[in-house]
Amino acid sequence: MLCLSQENLPSPKTILSAAASLAASAILFKTIASDLIPEAFQKSFYSRLQKLSSQLTVVVEELDGLTPNQMFEAANLYLGAKVSAATRRIKVNKPEKEEQFLITIDKNQGIVDSFNGVDFKWVLISTEKPNSKRGGENSQSEVRQLELSFHKKHRDMVLRSYLPYILQKSKEIKEERKVVKLHTVDYNGTDYWSSINLDHPASFETMAMEPEMKAALVEDLERFRKRKEYYRRVGKAWKRGYLLYGPPGTGKSSLVAAMANYLKFDIFDLDLREVQCNSDLRRLLIGTKSRSILVIEDIDCSVELQNRDSEDKPKAVEDDKISLSAVLNFIDGLWSTCGEERIVVFTSNHKDRLDPALLRPGRMDLHIHMSYCTFGGFKTLAYNYLLIPEHTLFGEIEMLLDGAQATPAEVAGELMKSDDAHVSLQGLIEFLRGKTDRT
Repeated sequence: MLCLSQENLPSPKTILSAAASLAASAILFKTIASDLIPEAFQKSFYSRLQKLSSQLTVVVEELDGLTPNQMFEAANLYLGAKVSAATRRIKVNKPEKEEQFLITIDKNQGIVDSFNGVDFKWVLISTEKPNSKRGGENSQSEVRQLELSFHKKHRDMVLRSYLPYILQKSKEIKEERKVVKLHTVDYNGTDYWSSINLDHPASFETMAMEPEMKAALVEDLERFRKRKEYYRRVGKAWKRGYLLYGPPGTGKSSLVAAMANYLKFDIFDLDLREVQCNSDLRRLLIGTKSRSILVIEDIDCSVELQNRDSEDKPKAVEDDKISLSAVLNFIDGLWSTCGEERIVVFTSNHKDRLDPALLRPGRMDLHIHMSYCTFGGFKTLAYNYLLIPEHTLFGEIEMLLDGAQATPAEVAGELMKSDDAHVSLQGLIEFLRGKTDRT
């Protein structure tokens, strides 16, 4: 047996010198190989070497040409929710119109995710390349891609289960973080629309409506939201129409805001009087998104859309720009299929003035009468404004509401005049008595 004494061992200086020599030789060999060996041969060699590896890498590029890659966006958002204390670098972004921070992994950072007991390693690769001269000499663009590495035996699981799972989870994350927006017509904006955050606090809990009517509306919305496959099976566009009609001040606009907040759907507010022609109407409606509410308020104010059979309807003037046929085409014609999970809401102060063609099922599926304030609606307002579920004056108020024809807006205005519940309710009684006398 060979035995080496401590005296026979090489010195640390000798070991370091030998290591440095080997490293220099390796670098020199790599340089010579790169210069002398043809590139095609190198690629072939590395390709054969990779075939011997048990690892498979899936590349997910940020762009497909000029089109954003949905898989990259989904994975980037999904991985941002998976960062942990082991992640050494993260990126934090705060979009101007958003309320929450957007967290993503930084370039050249890796993260390990587990799915069905299998570990998958993700790495964000980022490279910079000069732009064209028109972008400026020093301007650069970033090319990003995500690389997913795993054992090649899990290939089918990744393509059939893991990646679809990430798409679904990213959709859920988006919905959870979504800020509802209000879009209004802007001919200088993208697709003729501009948007702001919808900060309206309305909810079904605060709406001064009869409880039965609220419950029926919420049930209808939930049924609509869950019926994607049903609409596909019966061959209909996934949309639903609502008509909100009643006197001004009865809460039609607030109900639209409550629906949007409940569903987390954006609102596209369309005033037909601002639309210049049918072609502009087409472009505006194509510019709306899926999972949105299109609101056409005061539709009875558009002369062309009023009841054609009415004897006392006003004459159509020459400069009417939007035709009834165009509106009908966009409600349930071919153009209505440009998007899915959409709700169309018409509001009107006078239902009887509307053309029957607008009101049939399939266009306006549910008609909701927004009436004067009822006792049930008053109790909701009293709790909202005064935080009282009952009061000795409620009985008198209930009797007065039957004949006063007061809108919820008028009742709310009286309740806001004092923080003292008794004083506020007494003022409401005097207001209702005055309306009853005038009636």
